Amino acid sequence: MRFRQTMLLLVAVLAAACGVTDESAGGAAGTEPPATEPAATEPAATEPAGGENGATVAVESSDLGDILVDGEGRTLYLLTADEQGASTCYDDCESNWPPLEGTAQAGAGADDSLLAVVDRDDGTQQATYNDWPLYYFAGDAQAGDVNGQGVGGVWFVVTADGEPVEEGGDDDKEDPEY
Repeated sequence: MRFRQTMLLLVAVLAAACGVTDESAGGAAGTEPPATEPAATEPAATEPAGGENGATVAVESSDLGDILVDGEGRTLYLLTADEQGASTCYDDCESNWPPLEGTAQAGAGADDSLLAVVDRDDGTQQATYNDWPLYYFAGDAQAGDVNGQGVGGVWFVVTADGEPVEEGGDDDKEDPEY
């Protein structure tokens, strides 16, 4: 009998050490939460960089001269209809010209003193350069594309000085939803 009690006690101790309990006796399952997969930390390839962690704004050479790009080489644009320091692109406009959201960091060739953020009407923040809100163009398929240059005569790539590059575009391109 003593051997049987010792064995039952040993099994109970081992079971408790492994975090196993008898739930039918009112005990709780192990105290540690179940393991979960870590959340993805990088944006999907089709989404512009930015958001909470911010993005990098750098300068790269292009056929239009030295222009602003994000850390992945995607071209950044400004809208001349914006007032410096205020974004006016929302709703349908925003679906074609997504803002560079959050606080940006200066990369190679960019002037950190020209970077800032502006509060948007939708409650998000948008990166600015020389007080111009920065945008992507949905029609740019890959890094280095400048398909938004000159669209509607109001969308332009941005120089390292934070000014629009008003040459080399096609003012006759229709502006999708602006």
